[in-house]
Amino acid sequence: MAGVSAPAILAAIHARLDRALRPPALHLRPFVAASARLGFVDDARAARLERFGPRLFQVRADRVELAGVLDDERSRSAAMADVAATLRAEGALPGWRDELYRVAPAFDAPAALHIERGAARYFGVRTWAAHVNGIVRTTRPMSMWLARRSPTKATDPGMLDNLVAGGISAGLSVEATVIKESWEEAGIGEALAATAHRTGIVHVMRALPDGLQHETIFAYDLDLPADFRPVNQDGEATGHRLVDADDAARAIAIDSGPDEVTVDASLVVLDFLLRHGRIGSGEPLLAALAALRDRGAGDPPAPVAR
Repeated sequence: MAGVSAPAILAAIHARLDRALRPPALHLRPFVAASARLGFVDDARAARLERFGPRLFQVRADRVELAGVLDDERSRSAAMADVAATLRAEGALPGWRDELYRVAPAFDAPAALHIERGAARYFGVRTWAAHVNGIVRTTRPMSMWLARRSPTKATDPGMLDNLVAGGISAGLSVEATVIKESWEEAGIGEALAATAHRTGIVHVMRALPDGLQHETIFAYDLDLPADFRPVNQDGEATGHRLVDADDAARAIAIDSGPDEVTVDASLVVLDFLLRHGRIGSGEPLLAALAALRDRGAGDPPAPVAR
C-alpha cells in the first residue's frame, strides 16, 4: 500500500488545504477597539453593526470601530455582551457557548475586551486554541488517535478531529487548556496530560458562514501507553480511531464524506508528519506543504477603497 510519500496523497493534501486556506474573497474592514486592530468584519456584518448606532460603532469605509466613549475593558466587554445577545436573538450567532474569549492584539497582550465565544468569528477576532496529537510510539508503525466530533456540534459536526482540541477561554493558560480539554475530550488524567510537550504553531484564516475564522493553534504531542483507550467525558466526541502515520496522511487528503478531518486538525496532523520526517526531504511539494502551516498568520488582504 502506498505510503505518506505517495505523490497522489501529497498532492491531494496540498490541493485540499490550499483551497481551504485561500485568502478570503471578501471585502473585509478592520474591527478596531482601544486603538488596536482586533478583527475583521465583512460588508454585510458591518451594515448590521451600523444599525446599533454611533454610540456603539463608528462604521466607515475602511474600518468598524467600537465607540471611543467605551474607554476601558469593562465597558467594552459589557457593550459587546449586549451586542452579542441581540445578534443571538436575531439568529446570527448559531454557535453560542456561554464562554468568554479574551480579545487582544497579541496572545500575551492585555485584553482590550472579552467576547462570547460564539461571536468571535462574527467580528473576525483572532482566537487561540490548543490541539494535542495523542501518540502511541510503542506500536510499529507509530500511531495517533483521532476523535469523531459529535453530530450536534455547531462547528464541523461529525468530522474527524485531533484527539484533543479546544479553544483557549478567558482566564486559562495554554497548558491549563491542554489539561482541561484532555480530560473532557478523551478522559486523560492531569498527570499524563501535563507531560504533553508543545511542538509548534499553525495558523488558520478562512471565511465561514458565521464569519472569519482567524485562529492560532498551539500544537502538542502527548505520548500515550499502548493500552490507553480514549473515553469522552463531555459529549463532544462520539468515538475514536487509532491510525498509523500513513493512514493519518490519507485521512487529511479526504475532501468530503464521513471520514473528512477538520481543516484545523488537518494542519496539526500535517505539521506532525513534517516534524517526524514522514514527508521526505526530496518531495517536490515539501516546501509548499510546510508553508500551509503559516498561511493564516497574517491579516486578510487590505480592503479596496469604495
